[in-house]
Amino acid sequence: MSVLQSVHRHTIVLFAALSLAAGAVQASPTLSAAEALEKAKNGEITLIDIRTPKEWRQTGVAAGALTIDMTKPTFVQEVLNAVEGNPDAPIVLICRTGNRTSYTRDALEKLGFTNVTHVAEGMAGSRAGPGWVRRGLPVETCSIC
Repeated sequence: MSVLQSVHRHTIVLFAALSLAAGAVQASPTLSAAEALEKAKNGEITLIDIRTPKEWRQTGVAAGALTIDMTKPTFVQEVLNAVEGNPDAPIVLICRTGNRTSYTRDALEKLGFTNVTHVAEGMAGSRAGPGWVRRGLPVETCSIC
């Protein structure tokens, strides 16, 4: 194989890898806790805390977030109601550490929601960042707990 063919082959492999990586980034959109707070304040997103009432009592709820317990059988309908039936509305999910919001985001996308993001650092922090609480961002007492 000539050097030119080898370089060409490696270029194609690199391009394919970068294309896959770019697709992965697009398929996994995230916001920091501070970004989510700012967008919620500006009315740019619907911020939804998907944890359970017990967790909401433990830490409080991210300021401006709706509380929709992801374990309830009515969860998807409640999310749809929160965005007035518009599956294209910008939604940002938050949970304790970003794990549940990651797979919940994927599930909502499979159900037709097109603009779902999540706070990967969550309320308590994770590898993605210190989290809403440790950043000192405002929390509200849970009104339904």
